[in-house]
This record gives sequence, structure tokens and C-alpha cells, in this order.
Amino acid sequence: MNLNQVLSNSMKIAMREKNKLRLGTIRLIRADIKRVEIDKRRTLDDSEILLVLDKMLRQRRDSIKQYESAGRQELAETEAAEIAVIQEFLPKQLSKHEVNALIESAIQESKASTLKDMGLVMAALKPKVQGLADMKEVSLIVKSLLS
Repeated sequence: MNLNQVLSNSMKIAMREKNKLRLGTIRLIRADIKRVEIDKRRTLDDSEILLVLDKMLRQRRDSIKQYESAGRQELAETEAAEIAVIQEFLPKQLSKHEVNALIESAIQESKASTLKDMGLVMAALKPKVQGLADMKEVSLIVKSLLS
């Protein structure tokens, strides 16, 4: 079953259970996917849907920081609940140890030694960790290892 079907089935279950938060979040996910499909004029495959979900996670994490700095804890909690729902549809995240091992192997494969080589390392890493780890954190780790 592809990710679109899983989302559709999950939405039906949330409707039956009258779980408003889950239903609303799944509807937001499906709307974002539909928007991207309209922009690209084709149906997205699972890897592209994972990119959409990853982007939604980043947006919500940024929103949480902004809400907390503005003292709007109730809105930050809503965003955190949406993150939990979105993460259910993402594959299991890699541990820090696994991410570090992938980064070190990418550095060795690309023979990177300075910050100028960071693009090569990130290009090698992106297909391996996209959707499985926060790319912002991966970037920071690569930067610290190369500097």
C-alpha cells in the first residue's frame, strides 16, 4: 500500500473516531500533497510525499520556536501534536550514532577535507538520510567535522 492510500485510510479512521486533531492534520498533509501534485502536474510517488512531510515537520518546528518566544504555549502545543501525527507517516528516524556513521562514510567516499567540500558530502548524504534525519542537524554535524 502506498503512502497516499495509508493517509486516506488513516483519515477515514480518524473520521470514525471523531479525532479532530488527527483528522485536521491528515487533511493538511493531503492538501499539501495535492498542492505539490498540481504544481508538478503529476501524481507524487512515496519518496516525494516523504519530502513534503519532511518540509511540514520543519515548518512546525520553526512555528513552535516562534510561538514559545512569543509566549503562546497553547499554539506551540498544537503544533507539537501535529508533529506527532506527521511523524507517524514517516519512516523510523535514524539514531545519532547511525547518522554519524553515514556522515563519516560520506566524508571518506568524497575525500572531503575542508568546508569547501561540504557540498560534495551533503550531495552524497541527502539520498541516504532524507526523511530519516533532520537535514539541518546533519548539515551542522558535517560542518563541524570539516572545520
